[in-house]
Amino acid sequence: MKISTIAAFILGLVCLSLSLSGCVSQADSQDVSHAASESKSESHEHVIVVTSPVRKDVISTQPYVCQIHSCQHIEVRALEGGYLEKILVKEGQAVKKGELMFKILPVLYQARLESESAEVKRLQIELDNAQALMQKGYVAAPQIALKQAEVAKAEAKLNLAKAELSFTNVTAPFDGIVDRQRCQQGSLIQEGDILTTFSDNSLMWVYFNVPEKNYLAYKAELDLEKAGAKQNPLQIELKLANGQIFPQPGKIGAIEADFNNTTGNISFRADFPNPDGLLRNGQTGTILIHTSLKDVVVIPQRATFEILARRYAYVVDKDNVVHQRDITIQSAQDDIFVIQEGLDKDDKIILEGIRQVRDGDKIEYEFRAPEEVLDKLKYHAE
Repeated sequence: MKISTIAAFILGLVCLSLSLSGCVSQADSQDVSHAASESKSESHEHVIVVTSPVRKDVISTQPYVCQIHSCQHIEVRALEGGYLEKILVKEGQAVKKGELMFKILPVLYQARLESESAEVKRLQIELDNAQALMQKGYVAAPQIALKQAEVAKAEAKLNLAKAELSFTNVTAPFDGIVDRQRCQQGSLIQEGDILTTFSDNSLMWVYFNVPEKNYLAYKAELDLEKAGAKQNPLQIELKLANGQIFPQPGKIGAIEADFNNTTGNISFRADFPNPDGLLRNGQTGTILIHTSLKDVVVIPQRATFEILARRYAYVVDKDNVVHQRDITIQSAQDDIFVIQEGLDKDDKIILEGIRQVRDGDKIEYEFRAPEEVLDKLKYHAE
C-alpha cells in the first residue's frame, strides 16, 4: 500500500514537470515569433536618403530620327529611243566616271551620221570648185559666201547626228554605284525611259528635324565656331539601325531656310564621309548631337517625381522639414537631369524614400555625398 502511494506521488510530479516544460516552451516560441515579426516589420521601413545637387561640366546628348541620302542620287534615263543592245554593268557595281553603262542599237543614228557626213563632203567639193573659178573671174564673191554658208549648215547637221549617235551610249556622269536595272537587254526603249538609278555614296547627307528651341542653341554654337571663338562645339554621331555608332564623325552641312509651321521644326543636314561604303541611300538611323554644358546643376533622375507633366523634387530645409519644389529640366543625360531652374548646389533633396514622405513632414535621414551618389547611378526617376 505504501509503495502504491509513493509511485502515484512520483507519477504526479513527472506529469507536473512535463506540463510546466510545455508551457515554458510555448511561451518561448511565442516570444521568438513576436521578435521575428517585429524584425520583419522593421525591414520594410526604408531609410530616407538625402543628397545635394552638384555643379559640374557635362556632355548633353540629344537624339534625332534621321534619313540617310547619297550626296548625288540620279535616275539614268535613255536620251534616245531604240532597242537596248548591251548592258555593260551589274546591279550594285561600282562604276567610274565616263564608263560605258548601256548601249542602245544605233543603226538609225549611224545611217543619219553617214548621210550628213557625205553631204558635208559634197558641199565642200562645190565650194572648192567655186573658189577655183573665182580666181579665174568666172564666179563672184557672193556666190562663194553662199557656198561657205551651205557647208557650215551641213557641218552643223553632222555635229547634231554625232550627238544623237553619242546619246545611244549611256555613260556614268560620276563615280557611283549602280542600282536595280529597270530594263533587260533587247527591250524597246523610249526616249526618257529610266534604265537604272545611280548613287555617289562617298559622302552621305543625313537629314533630321530640329525644334525651334534647339535650333537657336545650335545656331549660336555654329556662329561661334564660324567666328573662330569655338572649335568643334557640336559633336555629331550617327547611330545605325542595329544600335552601333557609325565610325566617321559628322558635321552640319546645311540648314533649310524655312520652319515647318505645322510641326515647329526646321530641317538640318549633317554630312558624313563614307569611305567604306557602309551607308546607302534610303537608310534610317538616329543622329546624336553632343554639346558641352559648363558648370550646370546636376541631380539624379530618381530624386525627382512627376505629377501632371510637371517635374518635382522634395527639398529638406534646415529644420528637417520636407517641401515639394517645382523644377525645370534643361536636359536629360543617362541617369541624371541637368536643372535649369528650381535647385542649387546648397539644397538638400531626397534621393531614396520619396514615396514615404509628404510635403510638410519632419524627417530623419541619412546624408550621402553627391559625388558618391553620381558614381553609383542606375535607376531613372519614378
